[in-house]
Amino acid sequence: MEADKEAAAASRRGAGPGLEPAGYCCTACDGGEQPGRGNPIRGRPKSRSLSASPALGSSSDFRRTRSLHGPSPVTKFGPKACMLQNPKTVMHIQDPASQRLTWNKPPKSVLVIKKIRDASLLQPFKELCIFLTEVKGMIVYVERKVLEDPAIAGDDSFVAVKKKFCTFREDYDDISDRVDFIICLGGDGTLLYASSLFQESVPPVMAFHLGSLGFLTPFNFDSYQSQVTQIIEGNAAIVLRSRLKVWVVKEHGEKRTSVQAGVDTKGLILTNGDVEATRRAVQYQVLNEVVVDRGPSSYLSNVDLFLDGHLITTVQGDGVIVSTPTGSTAYAVAAGASMIHPNVPAIMITPICPHSLSFRPIVVPAGVELKIMLSPEARNTAWVSFDGRKRQEICHGDSITITTSCFPVPSICFRDPVNDWFESLAQCLHWNVRKKQNHLISEEEEILFVYL
Repeated sequence: MEADKEAAAASRRGAGPGLEPAGYCCTACDGGEQPGRGNPIRGRPKSRSLSASPALGSSSDFRRTRSLHGPSPVTKFGPKACMLQNPKTVMHIQDPASQRLTWNKPPKSVLVIKKIRDASLLQPFKELCIFLTEVKGMIVYVERKVLEDPAIAGDDSFVAVKKKFCTFREDYDDISDRVDFIICLGGDGTLLYASSLFQESVPPVMAFHLGSLGFLTPFNFDSYQSQVTQIIEGNAAIVLRSRLKVWVVKEHGEKRTSVQAGVDTKGLILTNGDVEATRRAVQYQVLNEVVVDRGPSSYLSNVDLFLDGHLITTVQGDGVIVSTPTGSTAYAVAAGASMIHPNVPAIMITPICPHSLSFRPIVVPAGVELKIMLSPEARNTAWVSFDGRKRQEICHGDSITITTSCFPVPSICFRDPVNDWFESLAQCLHWNVRKKQNHLISEEEEILFVYL
């Protein structure tokens, strides 16, 4: 009876049976003492998210407003049990229908990324930049090597617009706090490149389909003016594409004197007598996948795979792919993995041509820590690449640590996260496209066909 009264009271307050209203703790957390109603939990930091609230006028279109993925920290299990509140949340996944773009302030700056060495993009690039600078009054950031293209450098009609550009160089200039949103002109590789430019928070990305495949680029350039205007006004849906945070630690043993001992600017040096084990760590943010393969060697790759510190298997074959849901439709699906929607919080582990018939692709929860190392009995080294870039050799003692990043890529949708994804499956990958089976002819139709 008490439980029924509790559920009825919770229902009147707007919560479901067994759920406390958002922002309150359950009675089991403090030994049965009921916290004061109407007082939210103090000390919780306010989060700034582009998907935190729907756009104005869109509440009638999107009836679901609460998180659907993963258990809530205030969920109760029976009369006394609840989930321990965990401040180390990796990423909050919302219902795809409620993920809408909004601006705290009107956007003033935009980064335009153009596919290099593609003559067909020169005219769209010029039209877009003229529209952004002269019509919208935006500050346009362009990579310096884009303006070095002879077709752009020698265009006298484009000189006045180029003077208004702000330029930057990859790996040299940090534009993280200068760009409000990004526009990509090209294919899927252009979006991957845009992701690699931001090691932390990523501005919203609007990608135009001007490349070969276009799975991640839902916008057509024909009506770019109205579409860009709509984004500037903040009226669009977004999908949060999770990334992988990757640490590559390389260990090298070197003979040095005690005078040379010290701290290396590129890593940590651990001293043990005259032999120093130099550990150099480099971090990457990966949108699609981390690929570990055997490289040019003719031997099978032989790497150990750890999950949260425990050895789960040894990969013997051509290699292994660790991918995000966004990367599940890239290299991973070609290696036999399932296709996962970007809103599903997960990490995929897919072997490449494994030397075992029972080694099937698996999916693990987002937030777990994976570590890949060469097995002690490995006959050769391995090679690793990140979204197809930064390829490097992995030797004995080196390690690759992978987990879900706290900084997803907010990709702007043409319609909404679900419809855009299935449209890409049908148009780009021809998913389940086949000739339809003929229906059976009924007796009446058969008699009519005979008489005719």
